[in-house]
Amino acid sequence: MQHFLTTEDLAIETINNLIQRAQLMAQTPENFQSLARHQQLATLFFEPSTRTRLSFTSAMHSLGGTVLGFESSLSTSTTKGESLIDTIRVVSQYADIIVLRHPQAGAAELAAKYASVPVINAGDGDHLHPTQTLADLATITQYKHRLNHLTLAFAGDLKYGRTVHSLVQALLQYGQNRFIFVSHSSLKIPVTLRTQLMAKNINFIEINSFDEIHDPLDVIYMTRVQAERFENPDDFAQVKDAVQLTTAQQQLLSPNTLLLHPLPRGQELPTYFDHFPQAHYFDQVKAGRFVRMALIAYLLAQKH
Repeated sequence: MQHFLTTEDLAIETINNLIQRAQLMAQTPENFQSLARHQQLATLFFEPSTRTRLSFTSAMHSLGGTVLGFESSLSTSTTKGESLIDTIRVVSQYADIIVLRHPQAGAAELAAKYASVPVINAGDGDHLHPTQTLADLATITQYKHRLNHLTLAFAGDLKYGRTVHSLVQALLQYGQNRFIFVSHSSLKIPVTLRTQLMAKNINFIEINSFDEIHDPLDVIYMTRVQAERFENPDDFAQVKDAVQLTTAQQQLLSPNTLLLHPLPRGQELPTYFDHFPQAHYFDQVKAGRFVRMALIAYLLAQKH
């Protein structure tokens, strides 16, 4: 039985095949509307979500399946003291596949140990968000036609930003990519990720401002500073607007640059940029539905 907890769970050829299949699903969705007939997807969201939860629901319905689950832990037996392990064991009796979002890093890995059906990690704390990465990879592939030999600038919350952690890890599998990390000094990439980059002799730099970038960029990947990751509101207030894309930095957007954001956004990416031809964050949203369709179909097929 195959789980999807990190992009490293899948071979690069499988990821490429999922992206290609997602493209087919987007072009002819009617050809795939019975792949998950009589199958049930459980969405267990212990953290708030709009895009991820709804895109999984839309994906399962588009495959002909049904969805059960919850969008808040307050409506579950967790409030009565039930452990995540027991919740997973119980839901495994109802569903054919489980999507889990949880505030604790490593929760998806723990769930997979006790589930009797495939588990998909829909975000575990500040750790990883691998299905968002599939949407990101699909969007980059659509417009750049490659996932290597790219120069990418990641900006904002790089310490807690699980979408950044996942996407960088995935892009390491493709090789010959250069990374520029732009953040407040207190929100730099985690030590574990920096160590991984150094061990593989990856070309990367860490800077505090867009003003320090002078090279052409293939991708700018913005992220918000996440208030929910800070215990002290004052600490959040000091850094929340440290890195913003403003009209002063729009010269970084060459005609071939992709401007991405996993959303939701704050002041770091003003709506001013929404009508720029380089802005593709709503394309990421669209891609998310179809890559999740492809992933669900793939994991259900692996059960048989």
